[in-house]
Amino acid sequence: MKIHIKNGRVIDPANGIDAQQDLYIAAGKIAAIGKAPEGFTASRTIDANGMIVVPGLVDLSARLREPGYEYKATLESEMQAAMQGGVTSLVCPPDTDPVLDEPGLVEMLKYRAKSLNQAHVYPLGALTAGLKGEALTEMAELTEAGCIGFSQADAPILDTTVLLRAMQYAQTFGYTVWLRPQDPHLGRSGIAHSGAVASRLGLPGVPVMSETIALHTIFELVRATGARVHLCRISSAAGLELIRAAKKEGLPVTCDVGAHHVHMIDVDIGFFDSNARVNPPFRAQRDRDAIRRCLLDGTIDVICSDHTPVDDDEKLLPFGEASPGATGLELLLSLALKWAEECIDKSQQPLATAIAKITADPARVVGLPSGRLNVGSVADVCVFDPAARWKVEAKTLASQGKHTPFLGYEMPGQVKATIVGGHIAFER
Repeated sequence: MKIHIKNGRVIDPANGIDAQQDLYIAAGKIAAIGKAPEGFTASRTIDANGMIVVPGLVDLSARLREPGYEYKATLESEMQAAMQGGVTSLVCPPDTDPVLDEPGLVEMLKYRAKSLNQAHVYPLGALTAGLKGEALTEMAELTEAGCIGFSQADAPILDTTVLLRAMQYAQTFGYTVWLRPQDPHLGRSGIAHSGAVASRLGLPGVPVMSETIALHTIFELVRATGARVHLCRISSAAGLELIRAAKKEGLPVTCDVGAHHVHMIDVDIGFFDSNARVNPPFRAQRDRDAIRRCLLDGTIDVICSDHTPVDDDEKLLPFGEASPGATGLELLLSLALKWAEECIDKSQQPLATAIAKITADPARVVGLPSGRLNVGSVADVCVFDPAARWKVEAKTLASQGKHTPFLGYEMPGQVKATIVGGHIAFER
């Protein structure tokens, strides 16, 4: 199919493009930007007047719940959510059931995802067998099966020697280790940020030092091994200061933040709203403000959706008993745009930065060829209306998980079309 996207404002941070230009797609690839290729005749034209055309979004954390948790979500439902959110490439953690620690499981997941002909799925393999933190997995075989890195998801490694061996092995073969910094003992029974709100509500807390102590350990291991590490779901100002210093030192580390944490703080728990039960917990306002600043100065590389669909039986419980998690695939773009709108320093082009944090930057972190609109590259494109406003309601979410702390909020920006590999996978 030949597609002509006309009259749109093309923003491609990777190539420094921000201008009203036409986009031409042929044979599944981007044929031209600006002027039509010779002899090009479109079989489909999309009028993007007043809209913004960007590379398809790249999400570094989306739990698809298959295999094993189909009662929470299915590949079909979550792929449709990705399309409605403009997400064309996504990374899924290994904490499925069974865990993604065998090549056959990875191949099955990739085959299932490919058969749907929607978003590109890039699995993370388990760092240790069964995520038990004991024996290392066969990383080479998992890489051959399609894994793009190795993670423990939220499962701790109690023995630091195991983590050291894992990082040594990963460094030898050039693999990236994905770690969520959280001390396995401090705050392990906590469910809210340690502070006045948790104390007032009588909730066990998770202190900031749970994150910073884990970061100190990780950075010492990085210095010893030279392993490349991606830090997942950073939540605190103190943690971000450590990451800034580590990057200045030249350590090979990158980091992401969940889109929810760009906006929410511990006060948003309200009166035990289980929709606001997430992991890591929402922290204090100073932490949220630091996250916003660090998006501008580059300390934070990526905004991810941290998409974790949870079913009603596990969410509609008292706050302390509810499963942590929130749907996010359909909110990623809007939450990034909301940050750009609320950014005080407009001189730093927050819109272009927001787009970069969900397209080019996550693609760079993973080493994917997506996240940019290069002529000749695979045509993964998102077209959205920046002026549109939409209300977050359970009935409008395609994801099987309907729980998010943003229910009832009005969001900026609505996806009008998602193109994957040159075919229109979603159109509103």
